[in-house]
Amino acid sequence: SVERSIRPLALTRKNALFAGSDGGGEHWATVASLVETCKLNGVDPQTWFADVLTKLAGGHPITKLDELLPWSYARQAEPAVA
Repeated sequence: SVERSIRPLALTRKNALFAGSDGGGEHWATVASLVETCKLNGVDPQTWFADVLTKLAGGHPITKLDELLPWSYARQAEPAVA
């Protein structure tokens, strides 16, 4: 499972050479890590990024950032069991 999850990173490692700078490479690695974390938690990365960015731009409290992490997001998206 872990090997399978890092395979896309290994396949695109060559692209990271063109990140533009060390900082660009670090940002790329952060985004890649978030994408894989979403996948491991059963969350669509594109939907998650769009929702989180919208919430942050809308003034989501900085003290509640943990609510926006992929594993918390997955729990919030689960339907309530009656």
